[in-house]
Amino acid sequence: MAEPLEPGQQAQAPGLSLRSYQVGALPLVNRILERMRLEEFFREYLPPDDPRCRFPTAQALLVLVRNVLLSREPVYAVGAWAAQFAPDLFNLWDEQVALLHDDRLGRCLTRLFVGTSPELILAVVRHVIAEFQVSLDELHNDSTTVTFYGAYDEAAEEGLRLGRATHAITWGHNKDHRPDLKQLLYTLTVSHDGSVPVYFTSHSGNVVDDTTHIATWDLLCQLVGGPDFLYVADCKLASAENLGHIARHGGRFVTVMPRSHGEDEQFRAKVRQSSEGVRWKPLYDVSDEEGNVTDRLFVCAEEGLSSEGYRLLWYRSTRKAELDLASRARRVQRALAALTELRQRLSSPRTRFRERGKVQRAVEEVLSQCEVEPWICVTIEEREDATYRQAQPGRPSKHTQYRKETRPRYHLTWELDAVAFANAEREDGIFPLLTNDRQLTAEEVLRAYKRQPIIEKRFSQLKTDFAVAPVYLKDVGRIQGLLAIYFFVLLVQTLLERELRQAMARKGLDSLPLYPEGRPCSRPTTARVIEVFELVQRHWLVVGDNEPQCLVTELTTLQAQIIKLLGLSPADYGR
Repeated sequence: MAEPLEPGQQAQAPGLSLRSYQVGALPLVNRILERMRLEEFFREYLPPDDPRCRFPTAQALLVLVRNVLLSREPVYAVGAWAAQFAPDLFNLWDEQVALLHDDRLGRCLTRLFVGTSPELILAVVRHVIAEFQVSLDELHNDSTTVTFYGAYDEAAEEGLRLGRATHAITWGHNKDHRPDLKQLLYTLTVSHDGSVPVYFTSHSGNVVDDTTHIATWDLLCQLVGGPDFLYVADCKLASAENLGHIARHGGRFVTVMPRSHGEDEQFRAKVRQSSEGVRWKPLYDVSDEEGNVTDRLFVCAEEGLSSEGYRLLWYRSTRKAELDLASRARRVQRALAALTELRQRLSSPRTRFRERGKVQRAVEEVLSQCEVEPWICVTIEEREDATYRQAQPGRPSKHTQYRKETRPRYHLTWELDAVAFANAEREDGIFPLLTNDRQLTAEEVLRAYKRQPIIEKRFSQLKTDFAVAPVYLKDVGRIQGLLAIYFFVLLVQTLLERELRQAMARKGLDSLPLYPEGRPCSRPTTARVIEVFELVQRHWLVVGDNEPQCLVTELTTLQAQIIKLLGLSPADYGR
């Protein structure tokens, strides 16, 4: 049987006793959690605890939030992790740490699943917006997938549990490029101001992205207090139903038009015919830190209209043109390699390609997978493969008669269509954006869409820094509760990052020496701040019968500077 957990680490010598606790960046995280009032909202919106409960659900969930942010241990290891820290940093008593076992935390996740609703999310975010003065004039939405390892047969279909809908963990379009694994869909909305997460939802793994936008936009209207914000999303937003709903209710959007729209092919055909038929107007240049121009952006001088009557603006990027050209060259190289391999298979003495239709299908599959149909012309040549066999059985002699047997054998030749390839280069770097906002200039529309990658940063943190997968849980309700925890973790880390950067701006600091060897960092991240404070500890030293003395690791100049920037006192840090 495992020994009960005791906080800290004990060291003893004759007449001396030392107990050491980790402190790390917990006081910084706690400062953000206090301002968020997350524990209060948990107590208000989650089902009330049983009177016999010795560990409040809200406190346990906050321990989970801190764990995912600082360490990301499996649920069964959270108790051992928390025992390394001073209990008061979790607002706990010493004896409560031993109660942080996996069964209790699992039940807390179940209660969070029952209590997680749009009302809870909106209540927390409304307070955060007011407390941290987050602007909601521009919101960005996107989705990703959370991949699962295992059968999850009990969660194969959607259901109802404890009055709440459960998702189906099943196959879908996996954005981690693992179509063999099951998944859930995770949608997130962030603000342009600091890319602060303002709303999230999870869905069954087979839900397609374009069906989530209307419900999300309606809830964002509740959060903002009306439709007065710019909604930016990828091409999954650009369905007639989604755009029509937003436009009818007075909303504004920016999205990219899918290639499947007729207007897209019409414009590209015009460009392919003659590059002089389209007049491009320069917008702005993008330069790197050394002042070198890395991209030049242009807009088509003639603004168009989509079939639904929305503004259609065509842009051209020199950097994207370079990437398109390189991508096309790679696809052609892959196709040529695949065709060469197919030709070798056709020439094998034991080839199974004896029918023209089968060869044609194999060629079409290669061209389709590599997306090079317009540029490579393949010719299938049919030849006779003759063999001679004895007409009669027996030992061959000079009088033996032979009969000729022929079977078709196919040979491939191909060539690049130079004209089509040159025409394709004319449309390199162009892309269309749709918007119904008549007040935005072409440059403002483009810059709004160019800010869309800020949400990809949050997804990257979700999957790398916080390791949302693999999920060490089996119960789908608890999994949905854990995904809510991840939203709050993203919110905490974003706010800490934003507060530090804003404090630097107020103090006129261009950078902090956060990188190795004291190199300057102009955009500090929460992950780097956590790493800087990793070795901070608190020690209680008892000498003989004297009162315990509290000793905290001496702070470095950088640590003290960060603490001051975040509104705390270095003298009180960790005590």
